Amino acid sequence: MIHPKNSTYNDRQAASAAAKKALLAKLKPKPTVIDPNIEQRKAERELELEILREERRKEREARRIESEKAAAIRHEEELIDAEARELALRAAQKAARDARYAARKQRRK
Repeated sequence: MIHPKNSTYNDRQAASAAAKKALLAKLKPKPTVIDPNIEQRKAERELELEILREERRKEREARRIESEKAAAIRHEEELIDAEARELALRAAQKAARDARYAARKQRRK
């Protein structure tokens, strides 16, 4: 910090004290501005949040119901496929058994 040549000790001390006061004033917490509508805005925000939460809950519920329906349909299809495979297997086994019986009858003749 450059001081003018004709400054005295008391001038420098006063300038230093003023600078300290200015620095402390800058660091002091500022008084808060109290908005008269703060409670109303807070209530509006809470209402918006509640509406948003309700919408999300409904979306989750709808997705869950769709998922359950899809799972039930998939389960029914799996049961039908298993039953069809079982019927096809039994038909193939019966055809093989009938072929063996027919072959045995042919050998006896």
